[in-house]
Amino acid sequence: MLGFLKNAEPNAAARAGFITSRRVGSAVIRNRTRRRLREIFRKHQHEISTGVWIVTIASARAARVPFDALEDEWLRLAGRASILAL
Repeated sequence: MLGFLKNAEPNAAARAGFITSRRVGSAVIRNRTRRRLREIFRKHQHEISTGVWIVTIASARAARVPFDALEDEWLRLAGRASILAL
């Protein structure tokens, strides 16, 4: 799930937070999932509108899919939320 909030400062950089519950797996798996999500955000941060705060809640399935599939899904959700500046 991807949620977002437009910041009061429109020129501020986009910020992101990632939530992984214990349903995702052990601490090692949760941390790996968060690292993968942070890398996706870092890779695409210049494509995101300025002044947006993003919260991504990882499902248990997120830990099992390959990086490319996770990236595609995150970009699809970001596109549906209309936060991509493209």
